[in-house]
Amino acid sequence: MADGFALFTDRSVVAMRVNGELKDLAATVLPTDAVEPVSIDSADGLSILRHSAAHVLAQAVQTVNPSAKLGIGPPITDGFYYDFDVDVAFTPDDVKSLEKAMDRIIRQGQRFVRRVVTDAEARAELAAEPYKLELIGLKSVVSTSSTDDGVSTSSTDDGVSTSSTNDGVSTSSTNDDESVEVGGAELTIYDNVDPKTGETVWKDLCRGPHLPNTRMIGNGYSLTRLAAAYWRGSEKNPQLQRIYGTAWPTKDELRAYKTRQEEAAKRDHRRLGAELDLFSFPEEIGSGLAVFHPKGGIIRQEMENYSRKRHTEAGYDFVYSPHITKSTLFETSGHLDWYREGMFPPMHLDEERDETGHVTRQGVDYYLKPMNCPFHNLIFKSSGRSYRDLPMRLFEFGSVYRYEKSGVLNGLTRVRGMTQDDAHIYTTKEGMKEELTSTLTFVLQLLADYGLEDYYLELSTKNPSKFVGTDEAWDEATETLAEVAQASGLELVADPGGAAFYGPKISVQARDAIGRTWQMSTIQLDFNLPERFDLEYTASDGSRQRPVMIHRALFGSIERFFAVLTEHYAGAFPVWLAPVQVVGIPVSEQYGPFLDGVIATLKKAGVRAEVDHSDDRMQKKIRTHTKAKVPYQLIVGDDDQANGAVSFRYRDGTQQNSVPVAEAVRLIVESIEHRVQVTTTPVAPVAAEVQA
Repeated sequence: MADGFALFTDRSVVAMRVNGELKDLAATVLPTDAVEPVSIDSADGLSILRHSAAHVLAQAVQTVNPSAKLGIGPPITDGFYYDFDVDVAFTPDDVKSLEKAMDRIIRQGQRFVRRVVTDAEARAELAAEPYKLELIGLKSVVSTSSTDDGVSTSSTDDGVSTSSTNDGVSTSSTNDDESVEVGGAELTIYDNVDPKTGETVWKDLCRGPHLPNTRMIGNGYSLTRLAAAYWRGSEKNPQLQRIYGTAWPTKDELRAYKTRQEEAAKRDHRRLGAELDLFSFPEEIGSGLAVFHPKGGIIRQEMENYSRKRHTEAGYDFVYSPHITKSTLFETSGHLDWYREGMFPPMHLDEERDETGHVTRQGVDYYLKPMNCPFHNLIFKSSGRSYRDLPMRLFEFGSVYRYEKSGVLNGLTRVRGMTQDDAHIYTTKEGMKEELTSTLTFVLQLLADYGLEDYYLELSTKNPSKFVGTDEAWDEATETLAEVAQASGLELVADPGGAAFYGPKISVQARDAIGRTWQMSTIQLDFNLPERFDLEYTASDGSRQRPVMIHRALFGSIERFFAVLTEHYAGAFPVWLAPVQVVGIPVSEQYGPFLDGVIATLKKAGVRAEVDHSDDRMQKKIRTHTKAKVPYQLIVGDDDQANGAVSFRYRDGTQQNSVPVAEAVRLIVESIEHRVQVTTTPVAPVAAEVQA
């Protein structure tokens, strides 16, 4: 027998995977065990680093404030957090003090030592920690699975990622978060041991694993912000104080992360939405419900119109469905069984009573729809279908409503009311692979048209505790999707247990201009809903057969895709999407009429163009429209007017003088038709300007 310290001499190894299970380096291994090193810069290693940093944060808090009660402290994407119950909320000055306390703990090189304890022992040792005691009591019902990030990343059948952002007052907490404490097969406590004295200086309930010692956290960590969070995600529970942090293997990686964060802040769609007057969330309407302003409406209209055009060319039929329905529809589909918590409460309607108050007609529960697929199934079922009608591709820009908790709402990326570009395709089992292949090709081409070309695929498979249908049907659907994904030539990443309850899916994970990954389009194969809705078609031999159903969302939701594009382009939308494509700026008032004529010609060609006739000086006009990220500014002075020309000024500040009006109009119109991202001077031919 040996331990990981004996097996691995590489100092970058911080843990090990023994027979597939993550363990501390101090764990005992047998000669027959399959042992793999876990380096600090791997996904697992980073998660262990960040969780260890969260423990040091908690120790620092209780060193400074011994009365603080501990919540939970999981690793999350790019960092960690820890929740505390304190009498007085933390301040930015507290954060500085806590970082100094963390530095002292890190320098001490305290060892993380794992102990297996019984329920009674854990309760006795943590008697002063009420939240830990609650988790111990819940251990029997807490899932033993956990994610790398401690954040719920479940997604729906529409491609709308529901990963939590933890902005503002978070009300989300999941079993995944809690599993960092009690999710293992055993109940364990980690002691922080002073290496000089052997004394346990602090302890926490935790499943682990951890770094061998605190010194390995190094100086690549930072506390980033404060927030509030309801205990276990319920508004009925106490509100705790949350401290967020980040941790990286080196100081340089920490600096690079902060640089990325600064760039992301500049691109934040919520800030740009206000600055560019695109959308807002009026308090009078309610949380998570956006209104699009005229400029945002133009962008959205262009997005939708181009999508409609491409869908028409690809053989889709447009359908429409109402916003509410009787509960029986969602009982049939299974949504009330599996998705009820994500739906708004029912409206009890149509009940009638006589003058004495007795019910003479029973009422019916109606729900705002969270999905479009049950409605499309009814359209398919409305008349007899033949194999000659298949594949049948139904498409809808359908408004749906999800009851997201207030703490996870995040601008346009997590809302309560959204419009899905939702398609459902009905095909034969023999034709499903071909249809899946053409659907994936269509999705990738259309995303590229909007400027997203860097992506990989993720295959989400059955959640063993949340699915309908047979194992055989799931296996066949999963294998078919995997074959289609692999044939695309793109990287394929597994997402075990991440599928919706009725079928596996492929999702397109797109990287934006600064390298962040967004879940975009999804394609799901479904054998189960056709069964639940008793969908049939007449096969070529006259028999009645079940169609295979493909759920396909390209944007996921218009709102979320709008946010992604806003951040991808940093508000400088491609000329074809820009709400104002051209602004004419006369050097002085006398050149206004000439510019009016140029702009009138552009408007006749369908260009969104206007002249700035304000009293501002020319340089201020240029600054104003550059800040508004207008793609083209046409400036006219004496020489331009004399030569029947204009001078182009572009968003990056470059300029091209004395362009004949006819040529200028042609360049602008062609750049729109070719969906060009204009950042500098246009080059002929126009096709050379097309950028991702």
